[in-house]
Amino acid sequence: LGFVNGRRNLIINGAMQVAQRGDVTGKTASTHGGPDRFYAIISSLGTWSISQDTDVPSGSGFSSSYKLACTTADASPAAGDHLMLHYRMEGQDLQQLKKGTSSAESVTLSFWVKCYKTGNFQVNLYDQDNTRIIGTTVTVSIAATWEYKTLTFAGDTSGALGNDNGNSLFIEMVFDSGTNFSSGAVPTAWEAATNTDRGAGTTLALGNSTDNYFNITGVQFEVGTNASDFEHRSVGEELSACQRYFTKSYNQGTAVAAVYKVMDATANYGTENVVFPTSMRATPTVGIYSPVTGALGKFDSNTSGGTTDLNLTTVNIGDHGFSGQSNNQAVGATAYMRWHYTADAEL
Repeated sequence: LGFVNGRRNLIINGAMQVAQRGDVTGKTASTHGGPDRFYAIISSLGTWSISQDTDVPSGSGFSSSYKLACTTADASPAAGDHLMLHYRMEGQDLQQLKKGTSSAESVTLSFWVKCYKTGNFQVNLYDQDNTRIIGTTVTVSIAATWEYKTLTFAGDTSGALGNDNGNSLFIEMVFDSGTNFSSGAVPTAWEAATNTDRGAGTTLALGNSTDNYFNITGVQFEVGTNASDFEHRSVGEELSACQRYFTKSYNQGTAVAAVYKVMDATANYGTENVVFPTSMRATPTVGIYSPVTGALGKFDSNTSGGTTDLNLTTVNIGDHGFSGQSNNQAVGATAYMRWHYTADAEL
């Protein structure tokens, strides 16, 4: 039970091996960055850096972790401020949970965590399709020390998940918040979701000092009431799965918007066609970057004299690729357009 394509773990990139966007700094609003598929929810609660870190549990077999580090503190969050970490899942990948039926399955979440300070943070399963929630608290018992945690959540006999590519269920970790997210009670059984319950068990106050950080790795989510050994996968497998949600033409290990060599190639009649490495979850948002300056929304051409003053006139995008055309581009066998791209279809 609980396999996706023969796999036990429903989490993609739980070992934090893939980080296509690179590390990010100075973040005051919700953002991806560091390891793929994990999404920092930041709402007016401090400033943060997010990175793929090499700090991992000794002897665990992991090489990377997701690190969230405070760079500007907020010790007195306003009522609506909050800091969370999300992992979002498509409904069509969760049908084996049998949610909304009398046979609904329990699920177990396991992970390694290291935090600068001790305290509690709340972990929720949030059913986006039916606005339902269940949660529990996790205690960081020893500061600055890797600890292994396992949590089991009961199945929910109410509210079936959509059998589609939408954001049906997300795992949510609440690290800090104002009273709008903390004045209720921990939802220890499935209930109609209310914001005041989402962080009611959190005492960690992760945003109250620039000394604070939070690392996590080895995230596994599986059907059943027991955590099994972590299911390690190859970097190639994880990268391919991540590219359903985000992909780029930059080499792996090269940050988006870097000044870097061209993606390819020669194109006639001012048009360039791109095929994504895999079909994406949905039609993505595409960003075009100059290979000369890294500027967003620009491309280079042999007709532009090495400048980046050209814009694409038309971009036609599908879930399998896109084409870009410029009316400024010279026509002929030796004409070319040079760019890098990102394509984002995250939940």
